[in-house]
Amino acid sequence: MKIDEATLDRIAELARLDFSDPAVRKTILHDMQRVLDFVEQLNQVDTKGVEPLIFMTEEADVLRDDVAELTITKQEALMNAPVKDSDYFKVPRVVDKGA
Repeated sequence: MKIDEATLDRIAELARLDFSDPAVRKTILHDMQRVLDFVEQLNQVDTKGVEPLIFMTEEADVLRDDVAELTITKQEALMNAPVKDSDYFKVPRVVDKGA
């Protein structure tokens, strides 16, 4: 497949990119053509009998048991808070009352 100026313009429009500089257009056109040429080379590789690769390794995920534990107390968490109430962090309002 050959990328022409019209195709480049359409791709730029869809991607909301500006390729108005002639030097940039030439570079982008060349780079895109190189990518498509490489994909064409990959399409020529014989993959008959090759199973699709689903995972990069054969190792299964090793997960730890999910055990709830208390690692920090509420008082320790609030110790470094710049503004706090007895049991809560105080933060600026982020939602408008009218919403």
